[in-house]
Amino acid sequence: MVYKIRKFTDSIEFANAVKVTIAAAIPVILFSWLGDFKTGFAIALGAFLTSPSDISSNLTHKVNGLLSGAFIVAGSALLVSIVYPYPWLFYPVFVGLLFFLSMISVYGYRATNVSFSGLLSVSLVFSTIYSGRELYEHCGLMLAGGLFYFLVSMAFWYVRPNRYAEKQLYDCIRLTSKYLKLRGDLWTVGANREKIIEKQLELQVELNTIHEHLREALINSRLGSGPSNQNRKMLIVFISLLEILELALSTSFDHGKLHEKFKGHENVLATYQQLAYNLASTLKKLAKSIENRSKYTSGNRLFDDLAALEKAIEDYEKELGHDAAEGVYLLRTMHHYAEKQVEKINIAERALTLAVFKHDFKGADKDLEKFLKPQYYPISTFTENLSFSSTIFRHSLRLTVTMLFGFIIGQLLPFQNAYWILLTIVVIMRPGYGLTKERSYHRIFGTILGGLLAFGLLSVMQNDYVISGLAVLSMILGFAFTTTNYKVGATFVTMYVVFIYGLQTPHIQDVVQYRILDTVAGAALAFMANHFFWPTWEFLSVPSHTENAVKANRDYLREISELYNKKGEIPVSYRLARKEAFIEIGNLMASFQRMAQEPKSKQKSLQQVYKLAVMNHTLLSSLASLGTYIQSYKTSKASAGFNAIVDTAIANLNDALTLLKDEPPVPRQKEDLSLRFTELRNIRAKELAQSKNINEASFKLKMQEAQLVIEQLVWLTNMTENILKAVQSLKSHA
Repeated sequence: MVYKIRKFTDSIEFANAVKVTIAAAIPVILFSWLGDFKTGFAIALGAFLTSPSDISSNLTHKVNGLLSGAFIVAGSALLVSIVYPYPWLFYPVFVGLLFFLSMISVYGYRATNVSFSGLLSVSLVFSTIYSGRELYEHCGLMLAGGLFYFLVSMAFWYVRPNRYAEKQLYDCIRLTSKYLKLRGDLWTVGANREKIIEKQLELQVELNTIHEHLREALINSRLGSGPSNQNRKMLIVFISLLEILELALSTSFDHGKLHEKFKGHENVLATYQQLAYNLASTLKKLAKSIENRSKYTSGNRLFDDLAALEKAIEDYEKELGHDAAEGVYLLRTMHHYAEKQVEKINIAERALTLAVFKHDFKGADKDLEKFLKPQYYPISTFTENLSFSSTIFRHSLRLTVTMLFGFIIGQLLPFQNAYWILLTIVVIMRPGYGLTKERSYHRIFGTILGGLLAFGLLSVMQNDYVISGLAVLSMILGFAFTTTNYKVGATFVTMYVVFIYGLQTPHIQDVVQYRILDTVAGAALAFMANHFFWPTWEFLSVPSHTENAVKANRDYLREISELYNKKGEIPVSYRLARKEAFIEIGNLMASFQRMAQEPKSKQKSLQQVYKLAVMNHTLLSSLASLGTYIQSYKTSKASAGFNAIVDTAIANLNDALTLLKDEPPVPRQKEDLSLRFTELRNIRAKELAQSKNINEASFKLKMQEAQLVIEQLVWLTNMTENILKAVQSLKSHA
């Protein structure tokens, strides 16, 4: 329990909640003491509304986001208040401002949060309409509050500048550990491998997001202020984690066949499974040291596990003699994979325990800026999204119309605080149906529960100091949980609001009643709007996500073929293609997850989408395996047979892409690849026969190695054919 509390209070979410509480509470307390509560409240409001723009990242982007948020908050409130007395002018400006603020989300996550700040400001304007000099003073104080929050946030950043990167790195290590643990589970006899693979795909979605955050945090920081020792340490760990994940993905085994192959010799597989579990547990221990900011000490258990596996292989070989050759090769492949993983984990361990220098990167930090998404905001991005094909455009239009309806309903019907309807719509409504539905339920549940709890506490407490303390505590907990558990966050935010009203009015039961009514009205409008106003159903986006995944795998295969043909140093384009393949397949799986949350009638071709996600993930595994093999071993000159096989696989993927664009594939003559596979075997046999100092046993082992590589190519071509068939099936069901 103590550990969970300490973990929570050390989280970024809690730190952000403390920041906004400090920035909002200090002005209220100070100016209330001076007898001017109204001024303190206006400053606190500006700080509160600016806080969503505070996105953890490098310093430059953080500053730009906060200052933009502060000025947009004050400017939006000023504009709406100026035109409010003139209905003929107010409604066009109101609608135009809402649409513009919603549309700036096209510029990414940071812009989305700045947009959210502006929309909250517009909603809260209607709580009290100011005019004349009072209006300019109020908006000026809101701007001062936003700038005060900016100073508080900067102070927190300078106290612990690496907090965000450390948190993301911890999550990355923890999830990579879970991924390796799932790989260990695959070795359990009778394991539900389909379910385990589904969990791996879900983890891939989470890891993709964290990888992007870490690239931005570590690489941008390195480019902006130069590499510090702490930055170097975290960057080396991050690069090692990417390589660990690629190794895990690239080394696939047919677990069922291997259990059959080693029947009667289960000890050797059990030894390997234990090693696999210990790889995961070592990473988990590494994550804990980062979370606790404690000194990491390696137990070197993994080297003992490698020695145990080596002994188990030797015992197996002694027991079966000459009949063990194929089994020994398979076990050696597994041992080689484990050695590589131990090596990568050992690099991460040393990075966290020793000083790190430039030469430790060994070229891994070359051209890192190319792995970042460009941070610029051309007007063309905005204008290109002004069409119904854009998800953001449809969401912006839907949000604008819903808020207009909410405002009109609040004016016509006897709602006490109509602006709560607008606030609820802004907070709940999301581009996707599933998330809006979930947040609607959570918001209503949290509002009812929070209102009842706060009302119950107020009925037995009359001490203003105790109520004020509970209000501050509820505010911190509400903001801390909003991003991680919205239901709990909504509960504490409601309690905070009720406690504040409890200090100001004796009729607190009316406040609770009307807040629940306003929340239900806003949630109902948001839910219905997402269903009926230009809905964004996921089945409409599936072809695009599928196309991106297939294209990314095709480009990755091209880079692998290029590397095999030209040899030499691994180019940046290869690493970029690998990164895009990981991301796009994660995006396809995320699309499937969103579709699964939608109404059954909208879950078109759900199983085909899942099948395509799994196939693309399997193809990526095969490609990563081939790429890793080319990097790890000295390979011969690429033959015409190899290139013909790769060209066929690329042609299959190109046909799939053509179908996804609703165009007929160009007819092509299909080559009999069995002749090419025979050609590859003969070339390898000839090479080995010409080699000196190779005995019969080594020759047999090398030929088995060549056979496994050829089987990998067979699997690769079969998988691309299956993807093509799956796309044909998807389009036929569309």
